[in-house]
Amino acid sequence: MAPTIAVSSAQPRRPVKAEEIRDEVEEEAALRRRNEDLEEELRKSQEREEQMRRELERAWERLRVVEEAEERLCSQLGELEAEAMDQARHYNNRIVSLMDQLSQANSLLRPVPN
Repeated sequence: MAPTIAVSSAQPRRPVKAEEIRDEVEEEAALRRRNEDLEEELRKSQEREEQMRRELERAWERLRVVEEAEERLCSQLGELEAEAMDQARHYNNRIVSLMDQLSQANSLLRPVPN
């Protein structure tokens, strides 16, 4: 342990007045109340922050679900477009086939000029 030197105060202590003590006690009480108020505000702020964090997480989850749904819908739309194109091709081929049959039937019904 390091050696210490005691230094005596050259000024004599003055007596503390009751009014000064009361003022100090009131000031300390006011500071304690202010500290309690600040601690309460901090607690409420932290609660609000946590609530906002939970809401943000829920929003991110909803966004993820919506994006997955969008991907599924785009995939389904692509499949439907391909199916529609295939059906349109078949329909067009059927029309061409029927037109050929009609043309052949028409040529059989008309006499060939000599």
